Amino acid sequence: MTFESDEFRRLGDFTTSPRVLYIALIAIFVALASVAAGVVLLDLIRLFTNIAYFGRFSLAVADLAKSPLGFWTVFIPAGGALIIGLMARYGSEKIRGHGIPEAIEAILLGRSRLDPKVAILKPLSSAISIGTGGPFGAEGPIIMTGGAIGSLIAQSLPVSDNERKTLLVAGAAAGMTTVFGTPIAAIMLAVELLLFEWTPKSFIPVAVAAIVAEVVRTVLHMQSPLFPFSANTEISTVGLLCWIGIGALSGLLSGCLTKLVYIAEDLFPKIPVHWMWWPMIGGVIVGLGGLIDPRALGVGYSNIQAMLDGTVTGESALLLLAVKAIIWSVALGSGTSGGVLAPLLIIGGAMGAVLSGIMPTAAPGFWALLAMTATMGGTMRAPLTATFFAVELTGATGLLLPLIAACVTAHGVTVLLMRRSILTEKLARRGHHLVREYRTDPFALARVSEVMTKDVETVSSAMTLHEAAKFFTSPSTRHPTFPVVDNDCRVIGVVSPPAVLRWRRQGEHRKITLRELLAGRKVDVVYHDEFLEALVNKLNAADVSHLPVIERNSGRLVGYVGWKDVMRVRTKLQSEEQSRNAFFRITPSGASATGSDKRESSKT
Repeated sequence: MTFESDEFRRLGDFTTSPRVLYIALIAIFVALASVAAGVVLLDLIRLFTNIAYFGRFSLAVADLAKSPLGFWTVFIPAGGALIIGLMARYGSEKIRGHGIPEAIEAILLGRSRLDPKVAILKPLSSAISIGTGGPFGAEGPIIMTGGAIGSLIAQSLPVSDNERKTLLVAGAAAGMTTVFGTPIAAIMLAVELLLFEWTPKSFIPVAVAAIVAEVVRTVLHMQSPLFPFSANTEISTVGLLCWIGIGALSGLLSGCLTKLVYIAEDLFPKIPVHWMWWPMIGGVIVGLGGLIDPRALGVGYSNIQAMLDGTVTGESALLLLAVKAIIWSVALGSGTSGGVLAPLLIIGGAMGAVLSGIMPTAAPGFWALLAMTATMGGTMRAPLTATFFAVELTGATGLLLPLIAACVTAHGVTVLLMRRSILTEKLARRGHHLVREYRTDPFALARVSEVMTKDVETVSSAMTLHEAAKFFTSPSTRHPTFPVVDNDCRVIGVVSPPAVLRWRRQGEHRKITLRELLAGRKVDVVYHDEFLEALVNKLNAADVSHLPVIERNSGRLVGYVGWKDVMRVRTKLQSEEQSRNAFFRITPSGASATGSDKRESSKT
C-alpha cells in the first residue's frame, strides 16, 4: 500500500532533525569540561589519601596498608565521613549516596536540572570520602559531576528539556570514560540506565561526548586499558555450564549486596542522632574493617589487578569479599559519598577467585573476571554495559562470549528475584515508580481502522434544530455525540446536546437544519489509514473525545473513534503478553489437535 499524502511522506523510522548536530557540538564542550572534572577528581583522591594516611602532599598512588599510623587509621574514615556529613547538611544533600539514582531522579523528575553546588561539592566530597579510606569507586561521583556539568551548560542555552537531558547524560558518559577509559560501556550505560529512550537525537550527542572524552584521555596519556588482561577460553558445553553457574551465583550475590545496602539504610534512621552524623558512624565501621583487611579500603584498583593476575585466592579472597561487602554496604547505607562499580568488581571478583579452586582449569583470573563482570551486570541490571565495561577495562576481546553468558544469567536471576535494582530501589522508596522496559510505541504501529467503531450511528444533515433537541432528550439515545452526514455519507460536522442547547440559547429558529447551522464550520476528522499517534494529537488539538473517521479518497464516513477505542491498544498489548496458545494441544481423550482444530472446536 502506497500513500502519497504529506503526512505519510513525513513518516520514517526516526524523528531526528538536523538540530541533533547542534546538540552534538555542545556535547563536545560538555565532554571537555567533564574530562577536566574527572582528572581533578582522580588527583584529589590521591592527594587526600596521601594527606590522611601519610601526612604528605603528593599525587602519587599510595598503599594504605603501608601507612605508618597503625591502629590510628581506624579514625581516618570516620573523620572524612564527618566532613561529608557537614557538607551534605550545610551544602547540598544531593551529594549523599553513589550518584546514579540522583542523576536518574533529575532526568525523570527534575527536568534534567542540577544545582551548581552539586558540580562542585560532589567530586570534592567523594574525593574526601575515598581518600580517607571509603570503600567506594570514583565512577558514581564523576557520573553525577559530569551530568551536573552537562546540565549547567544546557541551562545556559536555549534548549528543550529533552535536549538538556541528552547533555546531562553526555556529561555523565564523558565522566565515566575519563575514569575508566570505557567509551562504549559509557554509551551503553546511557542507553540501559540514564536516557530512558533509544533515539538518534539523544544517542548521537552522548556517543560524541564519550568518544571525545576517550580521545582527550589518550592525549593526556592516561592508562588504557586500565587492567590489562590477556586470556582466551575454549568454547565447550562444560565451559558454558560453568559460565552460567558463575552468572547464577553472581546474581544471588547481587541480590545479597542490594539487600545489605538497604538493610543498613533502614537501620541508620533508628539511631537517635541527626542524619549528618550517620556517615561518621559508618566511617567507624569502615575503619574497623580496614584493621581487619586494609585491602578493603579506598577504590581498591590494585585488588582488581591482583585478582586478574590470579594472585588472590582461597581464604585471602574470602576475607576480602566479606570485609569489603560489609563496610561498603554500611558506608553506602549511612549516606556518605561514593560509587558502586569498583566495589562490585572487587566483591564479585573475590567470589570468582574463591570459586576458581573448584572450576575447570582456566587462565589465572578468568573466573574472577567473569564473576566481577556478572556481579556488576546483575546488581545494576545492565548486562550489556557490564560486558563491554569488562572488555574495555581489560582489552580481553576474546572473552566476549563467556562474559555475556555470565552477565545475562546474573541479570535473569536478579530480575526474577528482585523487583528493583540497587540504583532504582532508592527512588522507589521516595515514592517514584520506574519501568526500565523499553518497547516500540504501540500507537506508532496501530492504525485508526483497527480500533474504530465501524457500525456508526449518524444523524442526517436535514434534521431540524427542533428534531435534534427531541432526539437528544429521547431515552433511546445512547451516545453523547453523533456525526452529521449528507446524502452521500460525507461528514459535515458533529452534533452534541451542548451544541443544540447553545444554538437554542442563541435564538436559532427551531426549523433551521443542521446543515445550515454547521455551514462554514471546520470539520475535525481523522483518516482510517492514519496511525494512532496522529489520532491522539488530533483529539488533543480539537479538545474532543470522539472524531469521525473517513476514507482518504472518497471522504465518506467509515467509522467513529474516541479515547476509549485508543485504549484498546493497551488491552491488546496486555493480551499479547498473557495469552498462550500452542499449535498442538492434548485433548482429554489423549489425542492431539492442531491450533486450527482448537479454534474450530471453540466456535462450535
